[in-house]
Amino acid sequence: MSDRITYMEKKELPDAVFGLPERREYPMPDAAHVRAAEAYFRYCPEQLRPKLAKAILERAKEFGVDVESPVILSYAGQ
Repeated sequence: MSDRITYMEKKELPDAVFGLPERREYPMPDAAHVRAAEAYFRYCPEQLRPKLAKAILERAKEFGVDVESPVILSYAGQ
């Protein structure tokens, strides 16, 4: 998978790989996209940030990505 996900590729991804599955936003099918979700975290609506932060940490653990952002860690309650 390349750095960019096409519309068709995104459409085929299971809900479970999205940081916000109900909105199908912040896809994280691999380590590169976990890092991208971390980078774009600031654009997430305030009320959804705790949920996204927890999803980023879960997916990061799966792919062996170290999340060091104090903002994400604080929203996740870490």
